[in-house]
Amino acid sequence: MVRFWAHDQAEFPLPEGHKFPLGKYRLLRERLISEGLARPEDIRRSEPADWALLGRVHQAQYLDRVREGRLSDREERVLGLPWSAELVERGRRSTQGTLEAARDAMATGYGMNLGGGTHHAGRAAGRGYCLFNDIAVAITQLREERPGLGPVAVVDCDVHQGDGTAELLQPDPAVFTLSLHGGANYPFRRATSDLDVELPTGTGDDDYLAHLEAALGGIEAWAAPELVIFLAGADPWEGDRLGRLALTKSGLAARDAMVLDRAERWGSVVTVALAGGYAPDLADTVDINLATARAVVARAG
Repeated sequence: MVRFWAHDQAEFPLPEGHKFPLGKYRLLRERLISEGLARPEDIRRSEPADWALLGRVHQAQYLDRVREGRLSDREERVLGLPWSAELVERGRRSTQGTLEAARDAMATGYGMNLGGGTHHAGRAAGRGYCLFNDIAVAITQLREERPGLGPVAVVDCDVHQGDGTAELLQPDPAVFTLSLHGGANYPFRRATSDLDVELPTGTGDDDYLAHLEAALGGIEAWAAPELVIFLAGADPWEGDRLGRLALTKSGLAARDAMVLDRAERWGSVVTVALAGGYAPDLADTVDINLATARAVVARAG
C-alpha cells in the first residue's frame, strides 16, 4: 500500500464564504479509507516542519513575521488567508507532509501528500494561499540527506503558474521546473520556470494532453529524472471556480496517467502533491483527487 500524509486535523479559522476548500482534505482522507485505497494506518499525520528547515528556503525575516503574527495587511491580502497560529501550524504540517512523501518515494517508489503543492510561496513572501513552499523545502532537504541525488523534475499541473517554485529552484541546475497553466490567470506577475506552457482560456482535454506530452518530452530531452514531483491540481477541471480551463474528469485522469506512465518509463520515483482545486461542490474536487490517488495506488501495487 502507498503511504499517504495528511494534515487535515490541523484546521484554521476562515471568514464566512472564503474560497479556500478547507473541508476537502478530511473528506478525501475518509474516502481513501471507505473505498479501500488505504487502511487507517497507511495515512500518517505529518508533524510540523522545523523552522530551521523552512529557513533553508525562506528569508529569516519573513519567517519571523509569520511565526510572530506580524504580517502586514498587504502581506495578508497577497497571501489570501488571515494569519492565525493555527494557519501557521497547518502550513508547517503540510510542508512536512511533502517532505515525508518524497522520502517515501525514494524508499519505495511512490509517496503522496493529501495536500501540499503550495507553489506560490516565494523566498520572502507567501502568496495565493501558500505560506511555505513545500516543493522547494522537500528538494532542498533531500539534497542534504542524499548528496548523490540525481536530476529532479517538478511537473506542475495546477492551473496557476508555479511562480514561487520557479523563483526558489531556478538556481539549481539539477532541477527542471515545468509549469503547465492557464495563460489568463493568477499570478499576473510571473517568474520563469525552465519550461512554462501557457494555455488559452477554455483549453479542453485533447489540446491539454497534447501540450503536456510535448512538455514531458522537453524534460526527457534534458535528463531522465531520478525523482519527479507531480503537482496534480484539480483546478484545470471545467467546473472549477478559479480555473478557466475546460478539462473533464476523465481528461484529468488521462493527465495523471500520462505523467505517471512517463515517470515509470524514465525509471523515476514519484512524489505527488495535490495543489489547488476550487469546485463549487467540494465533492467534485475530492473525486478528482481520489482518482489521482487511485492511479498512484494502481502503479505502486
